[in-house]
Amino acid sequence: MDKLLRQIDELKAELDSLRPLRSDSIRSLMTVLDVEMVYSSNAIEGNSLTLRETQLVLEQGITVSGKPLKDHIEAVNLSHAWNSVKEMAIRSTAITERELLDLHLMVLGRDDPHAGHYRSVPVFIRGATHVPPNAAKVSTLMADMFATDHSPLHPVVSAARWHLGIARVHPFIDGNGRAARLVMNLCLMRHGFPPLRIQPSDRLDYCDSANTSAFELWIAEREKNELAYWLLSLK
Repeated sequence: MDKLLRQIDELKAELDSLRPLRSDSIRSLMTVLDVEMVYSSNAIEGNSLTLRETQLVLEQGITVSGKPLKDHIEAVNLSHAWNSVKEMAIRSTAITERELLDLHLMVLGRDDPHAGHYRSVPVFIRGATHVPPNAAKVSTLMADMFATDHSPLHPVVSAARWHLGIARVHPFIDGNGRAARLVMNLCLMRHGFPPLRIQPSDRLDYCDSANTSAFELWIAEREKNELAYWLLSLK
């Protein structure tokens, strides 16, 4: 893991050496990444929209024939949340509980009575052996999570732990995975790292990474790939 983190730091230093990045290059890259970020995160959760259909929904407001209205709403909601993450990333502060709740509110939408609130009932993770904690413990567990000092950690490790912590507690009725990925990327971007896309094709490996060290390694390997992609795209 230490070797991998050194490689990541070397790639980030190379990317930093290109700054200030040309605005047209960043704009072009982010136009692609914005759609992919929404598509991939929703697809992992079973959303039926393809990458192209997601692009049409977000950029042209088109309703795709034969696809559930729910899937369209999820794409629009997650796009709003992702745009907020990009705005939040400018701040050089620790991630707060309020930020998580605000992002979750956007993910589910204001019309959902569970949006932006921790659950008060049991939940179960489909296809997983892990059973999330009792609802009565959620508030305390989340408070402990936000009170944890991440400053000694490498930012990529910190990002993985944010994700894993949220996923394990499963503090919401719905939208836990999307919220966890948003917070993970908020952590990465606040430290100057590119956001990480987890592809639907990675779903089985991603969901199987229950062990903390294995999950951190899995995330680090993909962040290394993201850095290489950015360097290739911006040079």
